[in-house]
Amino acid sequence: MNSGKVYSKLLSQLKEEAGALFLVIDPPNQSPLQAGKLAKIAEDSGAKAIAVGGSLGAQGKLLDDTLIAIKDSCSIPTILFPGNIATLSHVADAIYFMSMLNSNDPYYISGAQVASSFPIKKLGLEVIPTTYIIVEPGRAVGFMGRAQLIPRNLNYLAAANALAGEFMGSKLAILESGGGADMPVTKEMISYTKKTISIPLLIAGGVNKPEYAFDCISSGADIIHVGSAIEKAGSEKEAASRLKKMCAAVKQGAKAKE
Repeated sequence: MNSGKVYSKLLSQLKEEAGALFLVIDPPNQSPLQAGKLAKIAEDSGAKAIAVGGSLGAQGKLLDDTLIAIKDSCSIPTILFPGNIATLSHVADAIYFMSMLNSNDPYYISGAQVASSFPIKKLGLEVIPTTYIIVEPGRAVGFMGRAQLIPRNLNYLAAANALAGEFMGSKLAILESGGGADMPVTKEMISYTKKTISIPLLIAGGVNKPEYAFDCISSGADIIHVGSAIEKAGSEKEAASRLKKMCAAVKQGAKAKE
């Protein structure tokens, strides 16, 4: 399967900059108007994409309206980050077609993917095959996905799951600590996993400080998701300040790889 425009552009950007920040916007957590403003701030700060979704409430008219507001406000790609099979919209540019490889429930490994395949094709969404790996503490996504959580100190288990996903055709691997986690996966886990795989590695959950953004990228991650830290900013000015610091940390982390 040939890579779509969004994924191809991402690979080109990573060759040039060696690190990227994606802002996560979860529709139930703010109005479409606020989402559009945050997306514009993210683009101006240096974010490379907006990942939309994450919770069970990211669906229907609210999802469509949020995506429309985002696309009216900025020009960077929108990628659906599905919390369930209803997180689909023709307005988005692409979707993480995720398999939670360390789930104990076959539904999250392949069942949801089968159920959503025809609707995704009908919508014409670009698909990014993605291996989704839940690491301690896992939080809500670990609970809902019935994940057998990867212990934070067992780096090889995360790497083995990511490698298996790559062998099965994934073009992206995500190590997810869970939305609102205190910190992301360890630097050692990131480094070990990245050295094992040849596809981009994305770190999600707990990337709530510039130092964590730097650690993730400098340790080998290609992309970070930033969401809760921006949602809790309290004002647009504070959100802009936090995003600028995060994006600057990503650039510094990329330089540290050289």
